[in-house]
Order: sequence, then C-alpha cells, then structure tokens
Amino acid sequence: MPVPGYVDYQRREFCKDIRCPVQHLLDGAAEGTSEYEQVRTLCKNDCIHTTYEFHHWLIQHGFEVVRPQKAAPKG
Repeated sequence: MPVPGYVDYQRREFCKDIRCPVQHLLDGAAEGTSEYEQVRTLCKNDCIHTTYEFHHWLIQHGFEVVRPQKAAPKG
C-alpha cells in the first residue's frame, strides 16, 4: 500500500540501476520461457549481490522502509 506522497520501489529497480549482469540476462530472455525461468531462479535463490548493498542503495536513492506501527498492548 503506497504511502501518500511517496513512490513504491519498482521490481528490479536496484538490479537495473547497478547494471547487474544477471538482470541483463533476464532482460534478454522472453518472459515465460525456460531460459527466463532459469535466470529468474538464479536471481531468487543465489543473488550475486548482498542485502547490505541493496539496503545502502535504497538509502542513497531516498527510499524508506516502513511498516504500520504496532498497537500498544491493552491492559
């Protein structure tokens, strides 16, 4: 659910911005083909980049990770 005044992260925005070679392979394969699914599986299960890189990319590009505030416990 988008936060008013903000834009949501677009799928693979990080991968495309950093010119990931695996993303390049994915872009070259037709969606739904076995080649596409093989490369997609590599992305999903064995990404060559780290969460540290992704997290810092998000910060550098002004993204904020937010979640709803938990309600205070009753009692």
